[in-house]
Amino acid sequence: MMQQHKQSKTIEHHEAVPAQRIGHAFAQASREGRCVLIPYLMCGFPSVEQSLAAILAAIEGGADLIELGLPFSDPLADGATIQHASHQALEHGINITACLSIARQVAAHSSVPLILMGYYNPVLAYGVQRFCCEAAAAGACGLIIPDLPPEEAGPLLEAAHEQGLALIFLVPPTTPDERIASIVRVAAQEPRGFIYCVSLSGVTGARDRLPPHLQSFIARVRRQSAPYGLPLAVGFGVSRPEHVAEIARYADGAVVGSALVHLLERHAADGEAQRAAVRDYIRSLRACTVRQP
Repeated sequence: MMQQHKQSKTIEHHEAVPAQRIGHAFAQASREGRCVLIPYLMCGFPSVEQSLAAILAAIEGGADLIELGLPFSDPLADGATIQHASHQALEHGINITACLSIARQVAAHSSVPLILMGYYNPVLAYGVQRFCCEAAAAGACGLIIPDLPPEEAGPLLEAAHEQGLALIFLVPPTTPDERIASIVRVAAQEPRGFIYCVSLSGVTGARDRLPPHLQSFIARVRRQSAPYGLPLAVGFGVSRPEHVAEIARYADGAVVGSALVHLLERHAADGEAQRAAVRDYIRSLRACTVRQP
């Protein structure tokens, strides 16, 4: 289990930096000839107990990193599936404090890096410094804030880096090369994580197939990120083993979210069946992360 840091303390240079664990996960996968697998699970959905069990089941199934969703009333980047999970979590009283508690419990059982993904309003209301300090203490390694552009990220970037957390930015496929370059420069500041490449123009949600432009889009981002050695992970619309197999050919990571929400709902009445379904699904995806010659 990762050591927790006191709230009044920032990360010193000689101490382990939480964000480095993200880089280690990508490096280990690369040595094994595969991409990393990053499941997304909403904190508190369908319940606190079930979400905690599902996260641990995903880790048992072979997840390399875990994205923990922080529920928000107006999740603009998310499709109907994750919006539903977010609203249900909010109805159960899940807030940032509850999400950090879940992260802390996961970190007590596993060394798999945790990334908190949520929107800026709750973080701002909670207090940027306080949020980053408590996130690091709870075992988080990085943050994804979809509605926070790099130009407005200064206060959070500074607070996150003080605690050794990576701030990970999203790059949609419509982004011009000049804009990609500017995002990469900010993302490459230490401590760093990866670039989250959004596979399509739209919101999250499982799709039948990946967009035909995806490989060329990843190549565009790679041209900007390669000098910094930043890994590229692909999310939005990723749900099937064949999707992961395709992504493994030209990217460094695959993020799966909405399909897991559907899976949790289908097995909501039986906790053991729910855990087994998550574990087996993640195993089926993990088997496809190996790059084929």
